Amino acid sequence: MPPVQCLETKLPAPVVAALVGAAMKWSARAAGVAIDPSALRMQLGVGLSQLSAALALAAVVGLWWARTTINPLQPEKATSLVTGGVYRVSRNPLYLSLLMLLVAYAIRLDAAPMWLGPLFFAAYVTRFQIAPEERALALKFGEDYQRYRARTRRWI
Repeated sequence: MPPVQCLETKLPAPVVAALVGAAMKWSARAAGVAIDPSALRMQLGVGLSQLSAALALAAVVGLWWARTTINPLQPEKATSLVTGGVYRVSRNPLYLSLLMLLVAYAIRLDAAPMWLGPLFFAAYVTRFQIAPEERALALKFGEDYQRYRARTRRWI
């Protein structure tokens, strides 16, 4: 097994997002960056955070209604392919909601280096969580998954 492959589906995306958010906060403090330098940035950040929460809730409800796993560490345990609701717009609405949360934080911090956080999160989750999930779903759901993948974007 290649060294980086051992990271696949080992660290849940919410943990990665929390670590990235903490790194953004630490970097901002070290650089003397203030949160919410303007009312507009605060409102944009809060609004995007609320949209992120609504998206995450809709995604979890979709999985719950389908009675399939929400555990990102074992994608092979999925019992059904969820393609309705928010899953019509994004194959990964839960990861998208976490990315939106980090983008909201970057907006509120208003410092160019803070945008590295959401970029790192998107790259890490794509490589170590989404790609292995896609392989597992393709094996489990075959042609149905390939059709879904062809018509629905990975992020948005």
